[in-house]
Amino acid sequence: MKSWKPTWKQEKYLYVLALPGLLYFLIFKYIPLWGLSLAFTEYSPYLGLFKSEWVGFKHFQSFFANPDFWLLFRNTLAISFLNIILFFPMPIIIALLLNELKNATFKKWVQTSIYLPHFLSWVVIVGICFLTLSGSGIINKLVVESGGQAINFLTNPETFWGILTAQTIWKETGWGTIIFLAALASINPELYEAAKIDGANRWKQMLHVTIPGIKGTVIILLILRLGQVLDIGFEHIYLMSSSAVTEVADVFDTYAYRVGIQNGRFSFATAVGIFKSVVGLILVLLADRAAKKLGEEGVY
Repeated sequence: MKSWKPTWKQEKYLYVLALPGLLYFLIFKYIPLWGLSLAFTEYSPYLGLFKSEWVGFKHFQSFFANPDFWLLFRNTLAISFLNIILFFPMPIIIALLLNELKNATFKKWVQTSIYLPHFLSWVVIVGICFLTLSGSGIINKLVVESGGQAINFLTNPETFWGILTAQTIWKETGWGTIIFLAALASINPELYEAAKIDGANRWKQMLHVTIPGIKGTVIILLILRLGQVLDIGFEHIYLMSSSAVTEVADVFDTYAYRVGIQNGRFSFATAVGIFKSVVGLILVLLADRAAKKLGEEGVY
């Protein structure tokens, strides 16, 4: 058996460099996995995790039997699939457009401008939205001054999902272009030269060289995105929710917080979280298998 000591001595600085990342995953990802057992107990803070009564799948049965389950499922899937259909392609489109810019200064200015919203918290984003779309907001003031009637954007269930998706697109599109721009930079320039010799214009170069060059990256990110299909972000939804839009705003995250955390039902909240994770894992595995059958590499 080969000794690990020579390897350690040779690569010790790389191990030291990787140590913070390994500690992060160990402390915040692996050790907390033990807490998943809360979902199978009637957890009491006074008794602790090990002395709490074991109840098996009681909390899962209670969750699935809840009359609000299908409403939560519908709202979560609807918001998530709107993000996949409308938001997921946006970073790809913007990256392709940026890749066509020849003026380096203008390109950097555009990139910086679209990156900035990512660094704003959802509190700021929602605050801007309220100042813009509320009954006394800028848009409604312009509508009223033009002789029209104020529109209830934020209290109208029909516009709630669209506003959520638009906020996500504005906040995260620029940041999402980073990976695709890196993938575009890895495409061999000789392929473009060969396409030019064959008489391909810039549009055909994009269709036959650029897009196939980033197809693998797009598929991998889409597979990983499907793993978060039930995890749409608690903070964003919670800040935008109100009693007027509860029917379309209540999702698994807000339900777990309201019913589980606020009422002290920590075991029930953990069961909801496990359900979301299991669904995400199944979707990732199915999407990965489908990608491989289509001739792509997949994730695993």
